[in-house]
Amino acid sequence: MLKTRIITALIIVPATVAAVFLSPPWLFRGIIAVVLLTGSWEFRRLASLSYASGWALQIIQLLLILLLMVFWPVVSAQAMGILAAGCVIWLMMLSRLTTYREGEDPGPSFRGFGFLSALAATTFCWYSLAWLHAQPRGPFLVFLLLLIIWASDVGAYFSGKQFGKRKLAPRISPNKTWEGVYGGMVLATAAAYLWSELIAGLPVTLPVLIALSVVTALVSVGGDLFISLHKRTVGLKDTGTIFPGHGGVLDRYDSLLAGAPFFALIFRLFAL
Repeated sequence: MLKTRIITALIIVPATVAAVFLSPPWLFRGIIAVVLLTGSWEFRRLASLSYASGWALQIIQLLLILLLMVFWPVVSAQAMGILAAGCVIWLMMLSRLTTYREGEDPGPSFRGFGFLSALAATTFCWYSLAWLHAQPRGPFLVFLLLLIIWASDVGAYFSGKQFGKRKLAPRISPNKTWEGVYGGMVLATAAAYLWSELIAGLPVTLPVLIALSVVTALVSVGGDLFISLHKRTVGLKDTGTIFPGHGGVLDRYDSLLAGAPFFALIFRLFAL
């Protein structure tokens, strides 16, 4: 299993970097649409949707992204309002974490919430990534976002393993600790500084860079827990099998779903 995970990671990471840096904005928008639509399809199982509802979700999601693509010159100019709406909706979605009860049945309200959550998470993540990539030095910004999330995951794993004592959300993800969250924030900030200041030379001040790192790292943990909540409720270990040894799209990019809108909004507010 470990060998499979390593081989898959050696494919995923270079492919992601290539998509970010080698794709023109229009192609990047198409690539992330395909990836996120795959995640939306996985969400039908997480939300315990019927076959018909799963297809309805996929069709509506596809139409939403197509509309955003067709009217991109217009919607890209409304970044402030759209990104703010995405962050507010994510905060509402994350409040679900506080009401989770172990053994909860996936009833009608759970399915309805899952359906709407899938649309919101996919749409706002797509918009955030597309908007960031279209900015001056956009690929470097998108990679900064990815680097913060990757570094946060690594830092949380090692600091949690070494120092973890206080459980973050024991009913949803027993292995996550507050010490892991803090370690993830520290490593994410350090990695962001190295990339932004010493390598890419991005026009982001240190206070803004710290805010980007800390908020994105914190919210990305929420995104991870949000997907874990659904997996526990419906009894799934992985959201899919597209990435051998890693699971599905939502297993790999759950943190990005929540982190992208907050990163993009902070950048829009304080760095432009």
